[in-house]
Amino acid sequence: MARDRSRPTASVRQRLVPDDPRRVGDEPDYRFTLANERTFLAWIRTALALAAGGLGAVSLLSDELAGAEALGIALLALSFLTAASAYRRWALTETSMRLHEPLPPSRLPALMALGTAIVALAAAALFVIDQL
Repeated sequence: MARDRSRPTASVRQRLVPDDPRRVGDEPDYRFTLANERTFLAWIRTALALAAGGLGAVSLLSDELAGAEALGIALLALSFLTAASAYRRWALTETSMRLHEPLPPSRLPALMALGTAIVALAAAALFVIDQL
């Protein structure tokens, strides 16, 4: 796909943290805006749960399970990526709705699935190694 040369390339900051989408386009149906906000809040709740699990692994399991610190740090990193990606996803979706464009694709579900699978495998491996 050829790059549209009529639009300037967005800065790294704008790609990672988009501008406030409420400044562009038309006000969408409030039901879609509220659904987008509920989705954002669900991702934030997921990030909070991952952070709680990471802190719990570091503080409660570090004496009992070898590698608990690494597991906790992995959960905290996944929490950070989830929270950071949630705003970007909300802003890009809101902008698309306001400009009557197709919704942008998201890598967040794939990131969560892959991250959860890796953490689960690591936790299972640590548990088996600890039992030996």
